[in-house]
Amino acid sequence: MTHNISKSVLGSTIRVVVSVLLLTGFGASAALAQTRGYVTNFDFNSVSVIDTVTRTVVATVTVGLEPLGIAVTPDGAFVYVTNISGNTVSVISAATNTVVATVPVGTSPAGIAVTPNGAFTYVANIFSSNVSVIDTATNTVVDTIPLAVRPGSLAITPNGAFVYVAGSGFLNDSSAIMVIDTATNTLVATVPMPAGSALRGVAVTPNGAFVYVTNAGDNTVVVLDTTTNTVVATVPVGNFPFGVAITPNGAFAYVPNSFDSTVSVIDTATNTVVATVRVRPLPTGVAITPDGAFAYVANAEDNTVSVIDTATNTVIDNVRVGSFPQFIAFGTLDPINSLIAQVETLITGGTLTPGQGAGLIAKLTEVRSKLDRGKSGAGCNQLNAFINQVNAFIKNGSLSQAQGQALIEAVNALKSNLACSRG
Repeated sequence: MTHNISKSVLGSTIRVVVSVLLLTGFGASAALAQTRGYVTNFDFNSVSVIDTVTRTVVATVTVGLEPLGIAVTPDGAFVYVTNISGNTVSVISAATNTVVATVPVGTSPAGIAVTPNGAFTYVANIFSSNVSVIDTATNTVVDTIPLAVRPGSLAITPNGAFVYVAGSGFLNDSSAIMVIDTATNTLVATVPMPAGSALRGVAVTPNGAFVYVTNAGDNTVVVLDTTTNTVVATVPVGNFPFGVAITPNGAFAYVPNSFDSTVSVIDTATNTVVATVRVRPLPTGVAITPDGAFAYVANAEDNTVSVIDTATNTVIDNVRVGSFPQFIAFGTLDPINSLIAQVETLITGGTLTPGQGAGLIAKLTEVRSKLDRGKSGAGCNQLNAFINQVNAFIKNGSLSQAQGQALIEAVNALKSNLACSRG
């Protein structure tokens, strides 16, 4: 909701400032980006937010009823969560860790993915046998794609051209891998699977050449060639494979096996299992950190997330999260963008005027400009100016003490990362 309102009510001054921010090239400020892991907690109706540096939960966000699938926009700004028993998708602002929109979709939404350009989110609705398409600019459903097989999970090709959907084989339905053309939002191919298949997770290789689909019905991973949409390999794994994730370099696929508490590591060059990693009970979802260094695995019965070092394929940590964790997604958010989002929220809520907000945003934009030119001292000075302005707003009653302190604490954290002197 906040995301929608901000686009309609921000004055022209703020639009100009934000445009300047978005056009700024990647420089020293990019090094400040923070990667977070987002985990759906099915029984707690919540999402745990994990700091990947400290491997601790830093926030818990209440969402809809029985959250399952999760996806993050490419810019890390928003997190989309399917609520399978609420028939909705919750939209979380990563800057504030609050739900800013709730989108009604089909019946029993499960799998979810955001297009590479961040414009649309695709949602697999199991029991209405369709896929909802959400426009992320308005957080409304703009299309619904009917399917002959009940969809459970999906993934989008890196070029954004196609959505690969796993027909999940519920209630003795036939199983199939279905292909949606995103240009027309129509079904363009169907790859039938053998009787008894129970398709679960879907992942596309970074080069877009292959799709990996877990089949819990026969304990295998199916490999599909995207050029021909034909099965080119079937890889035996553990008992009841569920999720699947592929490393950023495309070299390995990680597959949690729910019923034997292991993760199979598949070499994608040979499509053979090269390692088996023991984790905690009932592993389900898996995601790889953007740098490829770690695989995070949700353990539903243990209420933990196992962290696997992908260099050694050993578990180096287990992070306690909420009850019955299911799926994981990573997002990388620039702290300057995060601060801007917090200011925008104060504007759209009527706390700050557009003019007041524009002044704060301009200071943050100048911070980025200074940092990208290697002038960290000048950037620190701009952050101090931001704090001084926030204190002035607290003093004149424009901001409450709590609202102002939240901004100041975020800026102080940024100053600490920059090793700014006190001031």
